[in-house]
Amino acid sequence: MRIFLVVFTVLALNSGVLNAEDSRREIVVIGEGRVSASPDMATIQVGVQRNARTAGEAMRLTSTDASNVLAKLKELGVEDRDIQTTNISLSPRFQRSNDGSPPRVTGYIASNSLSVRVRDLDDLGGLLDQVVGQGTNTLNGVFFSVADPDPLRDQARELAVKNARSKAELLASAAGVEVGDVLEINELGGGGSMPLQRSVLMEASDAVPIAAGEIDFNQSVTVIFKIAEE
Repeated sequence: MRIFLVVFTVLALNSGVLNAEDSRREIVVIGEGRVSASPDMATIQVGVQRNARTAGEAMRLTSTDASNVLAKLKELGVEDRDIQTTNISLSPRFQRSNDGSPPRVTGYIASNSLSVRVRDLDDLGGLLDQVVGQGTNTLNGVFFSVADPDPLRDQARELAVKNARSKAELLASAAGVEVGDVLEINELGGGGSMPLQRSVLMEASDAVPIAAGEIDFNQSVTVIFKIAEE
């Protein structure tokens, strides 16, 4: 039994040495690619919030204003598919006292939120100004995007692979070896987003300035290259 254990240990050690030698014949690098593009559409999160003494009155006021906002959006040419109700809420408003008595309900707060996709950024500032005039008093976010991001993501992937090869060649040159065939490529993920997000109570204004900037599409890959035989 003791002889068997010794032999087994030697085999295990030899196997580890062989694996270590095999791993030295590979170069593993992470490549990164980035493509920037101007957004061509935006999604805005707007809403109506109203206070009233009763729950029914708060909901009635909010529903009336929300209906006016919807009508204005359609008048401005926003399609039904680009408008979605995202939240309807109703909550009591409490008043607390300093005498230790339980807080009492003094009214209710109702809200109705909409997600609106704007496909022409030239219309965005004017659209915001118009819906504020119809009762909108909350803006919960402006998110810029690209209608067709797939070609941009593909470009970022190509750049990531090229970057990986460039890194591998640099490392190989420093080590005095040459890069061989690609053994494996794994995509690490990526995406593109540069949203402008704000949550504010809006007042009616003459104009709403908008700066869209650019969206970065980032992609990373892990590439394993074989070291060329000498």
